[in-house]
Parts: sequence; C-alpha cells; structure tokens
Amino acid sequence: MPYSPPPRTPSGPRRRSLLASAAGAALLVGCSADPGSGGDGPSATAEARARAARDSRGLLERYDAVLAAHPGLAGRLRPLRDQVAAHVQAFGGGATPTPAASSASPAPVPAAERDAVAALAAAERALADRRAADLLEVPGEQARLLASAAAAGAAHAYLLTEGAK
Repeated sequence: MPYSPPPRTPSGPRRRSLLASAAGAALLVGCSADPGSGGDGPSATAEARARAARDSRGLLERYDAVLAAHPGLAGRLRPLRDQVAAHVQAFGGGATPTPAASSASPAPVPAAERDAVAALAAAERALADRRAADLLEVPGEQARLLASAAAAGAAHAYLLTEGAK
C-alpha cells in the first residue's frame, strides 16, 4: 500500500484561536489578581465602574445613531447593540435607552454604510483596548467584568470588520 502524506493544514493559529486566547488571557489576569491589588480600594473600583458604564453608554449611543441613519444595518447591528446595552447594565449604568430615545449623536455618522460600520468597529476596538489596560488598576471582580467586556468588544470589532469583507 503506498504511503500518502497527511492532508496539508494551514500553519499558524486561526483567527478564532487568537481571539479566544486573548480573551482567556484577559480573564486570567482578572482571576489571578489579589483582592487587595490594584487601585486605591473601593473609590478606585467605583470610579472605574462609573467610567466603564459611561463608556458603554457612549458606545450604545453610537450604535443607536448608526441604526437611525442606516436602518438597513439593523439585522447585523442589533445583536451587538443589545450586548453593549447589557454592558451598560452590568456596570451599573441604569436603564438603557431604546434606539428611538437617543436624541443626539455623539459623533457624526458617515453617509456610507461601510464607513459607518468601520467607525463602529474602531470605537469597539478602542474601548476594548482601554478596558484591557484598566484591568491592572482594579481588583478581582471588577477586573473580571472589564475583561469580559473587553473580550466582547474585541469580538464585536472582529465581527464588524470581517462582516464587511
């Protein structure tokens, strides 16, 4: 019987593997922090939580502005918007407005759908990066919550970027 070599598999990690490992690393950083490490106690934690809620609310308003300007994107953006609304709630940001309740746009929405989605992806990526940096400043539970939201934001940025291709 002749020897046939195994099928060629692509070398290197896949995108999903990279995303999952980045999210896992972020979660491990949050899980391994000592309860007393980082920040100056409850005030630093409360401040970080309020900032995270404010940032999530700003991102939610951006989603609402894009959905108002480009209703055709609703099927693609609504699930991501709903997750951002859940982040507002998780960080203690109070009731989340419905898309119709958002009155002012935080930034002008690009006229082209593709550009509007690219702007959302950039906003998601920037917020995920800020949250990943903030992990070092807060204790355990807050770090885990930030890590989870940062991983979700990175996944949203990926989905928004890859969906455009």
